[in-house]
Amino acid sequence: MTFATLAGTESSEWLAVQDIEVIYDGAILAVAGVSLRVGQGDIVALLGANGAGKSTTLKAISGLVQADRAQVSRGRIVFQGQDTAGVAANLLARQGIVHVLEGRHVFAHLTVEDNLRSGGFLRKPTRRELEQDLERIYAWFPRLKTKRKTQAGLTSGGEQQMLAIGRALMTQPRLVLLDEPSMGLAPMLVEEIFAIVAQLNAEEGMSFLVAEQNINVALRHASYAYILENGRVVSEGDATELAAREDLQHFYLGGKAR
Repeated sequence: MTFATLAGTESSEWLAVQDIEVIYDGAILAVAGVSLRVGQGDIVALLGANGAGKSTTLKAISGLVQADRAQVSRGRIVFQGQDTAGVAANLLARQGIVHVLEGRHVFAHLTVEDNLRSGGFLRKPTRRELEQDLERIYAWFPRLKTKRKTQAGLTSGGEQQMLAIGRALMTQPRLVLLDEPSMGLAPMLVEEIFAIVAQLNAEEGMSFLVAEQNINVALRHASYAYILENGRVVSEGDATELAAREDLQHFYLGGKAR
């Protein structure tokens, strides 16, 4: 089995987040009234400063918020027409939502290739299917092929980020949630990773929701963006239009898009 190609199919709404509220430990309000949409084949950016609620929003969508002793206490999350709020993360992954967490989480003592194989096990593929998918990942991430026998913990930060994304792609997702993929990486590596995301979107029709503080690169590759502040959406719109609004960039994000 190979990755499902969605390009060229009729555009439709994959994900709808409707006025969600997320509470930690039954008392701490982290997200209040967030609504957003991701269409089939879209790259959507979720922008905001540290602590704005980006990671919590992604975890609510992927089901991982439950591992942080939090819950979606209001609103709906609908993926491909089904309400998914409260559904376990492993079940959502089987339905096609994969979450690449902030911080480049890899199995440090396993090789790069064993890390990738672990992503494929979710689907219980045959040996031949697994090998085909590995080669497909290596085609997208040539750096990983050269390090396939290296322990993941000995690779660079950029290679670990590519590995985390590649392992997620081994699940054959329909929607990829990327949390701060540029964090701590050199600008050249950031551009390389976002270029691969753009290629996956264009050639495979893969949908992405990307949480980022780096507005320059995010708005160049996204078609639409939402800006969060204190757990609320304070602005949204076409990425090109938001990139031109210096008032929003300076006030909410502290930077200027180039």
